[in-house]
Amino acid sequence: MNYRHAYHAGNHADVLKHWLLTRCIALMQKKSAPIAYIDTHAGIGLYDLQGEEALKTDEWREGIARLWGSDQPLLVDYLHAVSELNDDDELRYYPGSPELVRCLTRSQDHLYLNEKHPTDGQLLKENMRIDLRVTVHLGEGWHVPRALLPTAEKRLLMLIDPPFEEGDDLQSCVRALEESLARMRQAIVCLWYPVKDVAQLRRFYQQLQKSSAPSLLRVELYVHKPDDATRLNGSGMVICNPPWGLEDELRQLLPWLAETLQQSAGGWRLDWLIAD
Repeated sequence: MNYRHAYHAGNHADVLKHWLLTRCIALMQKKSAPIAYIDTHAGIGLYDLQGEEALKTDEWREGIARLWGSDQPLLVDYLHAVSELNDDDELRYYPGSPELVRCLTRSQDHLYLNEKHPTDGQLLKENMRIDLRVTVHLGEGWHVPRALLPTAEKRLLMLIDPPFEEGDDLQSCVRALEESLARMRQAIVCLWYPVKDVAQLRRFYQQLQKSSAPSLLRVELYVHKPDDATRLNGSGMVICNPPWGLEDELRQLLPWLAETLQQSAGGWRLDWLIAD
């Protein structure tokens, strides 16, 4: 397993994924009942944008750097979580999904984080050690639904975000969704995926449509036209049981986000995956 997210931290795909997480959390927190957050492929939780890996690609300059300092109201929580890591308005550090959620959750909420990569898993433990609400597991991400569900908390937000090094990762996402819903039908489950091979994505959509998921909201953001399977044209998130109000917020922000983050082109997609 060779994937290291440090090379891609803060890029346009992170922006979409992490902004969506912040909005799911904010909408769920309209009720006081505790929330469990599960991250199946958590990474290290915190990234140095001036580190060796990030400087090799500079992908963050086409992502979070374009949003830094924005006054968009729907970005407030997301940019707050980033700014908490940085001094004097200088953009140096970027939160992965574990740190982002840790920053925005309440004392009654609990985080269950899993990371398979041995080095990254130890770094994740180190980065999360100060927070007693966080439990870190080191193991295979695809085993998480069977190992951790159901949670003691009745309300769950789950992120399934594999490295996509294996050819069947999209199919594994669908299986993990099915396993999660079999144990917690009410869970909000977010499946992140890259937009590369359109034909492969069509099969993914079809599998999701045949799944037992009660409702699936599909969100995609493109920075290039999705016509080149060799590059990252954009990214997407399928959200099972999305919180009330999320679709309206997406319709407000996605056009602006697509225009702000576009490289050779920009675009977006928002619809419901309905069984055939």
